[in-house]
Amino acid sequence: MADPTSASTTQQHHTSLRPGALGVAGIVFLVLAAVAPLTGIVVVASLAIALGNGGGTPMSFFLVAVILLLFAVGYAQMSKQLVNAGGFYAFVVKGLGRTGGLIAGLIATLGYNFFVVGTIGTSGFFMQNIIRDLTGLDVNWLVWGLLSIVVCFVLARVGVDFSSKILGVCLVLEVLMLVVFDVSVLVQTGYDLAAFSPEAVFSGSLPIGLLLAATGFLGFEATALFSEEAKQPLRTIPRATYTSIIAIGVILGVTTWAVVSATGVAQAQVTALEHLPTGDLIFMLSQQYLGGPLTTVMMVLLLVSLFAAMLAFHNSATRYLYSLGRSRILPRALARTRPNGAPQLAGIVQASFAALVAIIFAIAGADPILTLVPAMLGFGTLSVLILQGLAAISIVVYFRRKGDRRWWSTFIAPGIGFLGIAAISVLAIVNFNIVAGSDELAIRLMPLLLVLALIGGIVYGAYLKRSKPAVYEGLASDLERFSDR
Repeated sequence: MADPTSASTTQQHHTSLRPGALGVAGIVFLVLAAVAPLTGIVVVASLAIALGNGGGTPMSFFLVAVILLLFAVGYAQMSKQLVNAGGFYAFVVKGLGRTGGLIAGLIATLGYNFFVVGTIGTSGFFMQNIIRDLTGLDVNWLVWGLLSIVVCFVLARVGVDFSSKILGVCLVLEVLMLVVFDVSVLVQTGYDLAAFSPEAVFSGSLPIGLLLAATGFLGFEATALFSEEAKQPLRTIPRATYTSIIAIGVILGVTTWAVVSATGVAQAQVTALEHLPTGDLIFMLSQQYLGGPLTTVMMVLLLVSLFAAMLAFHNSATRYLYSLGRSRILPRALARTRPNGAPQLAGIVQASFAALVAIIFAIAGADPILTLVPAMLGFGTLSVLILQGLAAISIVVYFRRKGDRRWWSTFIAPGIGFLGIAAISVLAIVNFNIVAGSDELAIRLMPLLLVLALIGGIVYGAYLKRSKPAVYEGLASDLERFSDR
């Protein structure tokens, strides 16, 4: 007769992520790769300088870093107690209850999956143009985009530890290129302290500058998603979170300082606006400070950066699908894993969904960089900002309910962080046309999907509580993997 213990162990093995696969460095690589520092400078920093506060944009990045570090103080305290692949969804369950967590899970799943669709468009567009310019080979963007997601899917199935190694190499290369640019500007021109003067910081639109700068940090919250796969997660996740936010702030803030110093602080916004239609502000400066060959290298590394972001977001989106499958909000089959701990069906569903949406846009004849990318990345950005805000208030509520006496780390710091994130979220909603890069009505109405997620979460939660109480209870019992040490 078969040993029931053995059967149980086998089942557990194939529905569990691989524990101990990631250290602090591995998680930081996964997170920073999603942030894609080179892409952040080429795209986000250029937009922030042009549409935000011009020569004062470096301060926008540093201010957002401070806001997120305050939030991270409470985030770290919660991470020390809660080990779960559901990330912010798990945080919200603990703070705002099962229905609140369900709503957060739906928002996270929408946001991260749309992010991956957007990276297919971005990667495909730049691959088509850069490879054509360098080699003469002109292949449609959809082909490059679909090839990229297939490679991401294969690498993710090999295991998250392998993905972190690939992303680590990509990250080192793109950051090294930014450091070379920063040093070149420092040596040839120097950094202008006028970028931090009140005149510069409050020039143009500081609120838009803060909003766009905040998009450069999207992805840091993924540290909690990998807690079940982390070595010593109660220590690893808080350290990885602090490290990620500080690293992003330093890389983007200092490089943006180099950019506005190179253009001239007073002329930075005008110069960025002139190059906005072609998106080549950074490449123009690279030609001036690094020369043609290194600019070509930067263009190739931009492709590497975009691929790394796709791989990182694919891993994150897959884990949200896995977590919701395990809690039976989505089909239980999504919780199946490969022998190496990589999500099995969730990865297939995620990659297939992203590819299908991209194909639909392509069949409709839509321009990837004007329609697909702004719609998907803009909505993903707003979703993650809302998710961060829900997590921040959940942390405050959870520790207040427990009567925790550590007022700074569990109330004041995360509370200030929540107010900052909430303000940026409101800015994102009011200025969604800027976040999404389009004034098209269909794109401007996309935030209504979050309203549908709110209503759907409330209705579905009530249905589960009434008709499937075991599943409803499981929303919280699935998260009982924490320690009060």
